[in-house]
Amino acid sequence: MTACRLYIRMKMREVAVEEQIQWVLSYMQGGSADVWKENILEDLEAGVLEYETVEEFLTDIRKEFRERDKELVKVAELKQLEQGGKMMEEFVQEFRKAARGSRYEGRLLVEEFKRGMSKAIRRKLMETERPPTSIE
Repeated sequence: MTACRLYIRMKMREVAVEEQIQWVLSYMQGGSADVWKENILEDLEAGVLEYETVEEFLTDIRKEFRERDKELVKVAELKQLEQGGKMMEEFVQEFRKAARGSRYEGRLLVEEFKRGMSKAIRRKLMETERPPTSIE
C-alpha cells in the first residue's frame, strides 16, 4: 500500500480522485477482491461512490480485507479445535472463544462443535432421544 500511496502522490496528484481509485482497482485481482472490485466499479460508474481523497478509499480497502483475514483465522482455529483429553467445560470455553468472530452460527456452528468433541461424548449425545440442536 505504501508504494501505491507514493506513486499516487508523485504521479497522479493532478488526476481526479475517481481516476486514482480506478487505477488502484486495476491492480486488485483474484477471489473476493474481484467481486469487491466489481461492486466498487459499478458504484463509481453510477456516481454513488464518493471519496474526497484516494486515502479514504485505501483506508476502506484495509478495513474490508483486514476483517476478512481475521474471520478466516477464526474459522481455521475453529476447524482445528478438538476436545482431546480436556474436560468438556474447558473445550466449551475454548470453542466459544474460537467461534467469536468466525461468523459461524446455527447448524454450521453445532456441526463444528460436534466434530471437535470426543467421539465417546458425541456418540452418547446422538443416541439420546432428543439430540441437542445448539451448543448450549
